[in-house]
Amino acid sequence: MDTNERLRHLLMQRGWTEYRLAKKCGLSQSTIANIYRRNTVPSIATLEVICNGFGITLSQFFADEEMVELTPDLKAVFDSWVNLTPEQKAAALQMLRAMDQS
Repeated sequence: MDTNERLRHLLMQRGWTEYRLAKKCGLSQSTIANIYRRNTVPSIATLEVICNGFGITLSQFFADEEMVELTPDLKAVFDSWVNLTPEQKAAALQMLRAMDQS
């Protein structure tokens, strides 16, 4: 999937317009529109700003597999996870699995 096709897919997946994306990422609507109308590939800096608007990373944008958005809550969980001992991680997983079965 090329860059512009991926952008279109993300817009369609969310049900967003180009205008909404422009507002979310802080770019002008004409900048977003020009990407599509002129079929240009945005610079990495522009693409990074667009990804921030979508709430994804550049690596998620280019990932071939199912994308998981890193919400602020998930980021907090991942940041906390890194500092846990192996025993704490096992306990946390056990607790999450028990809650998932409820």
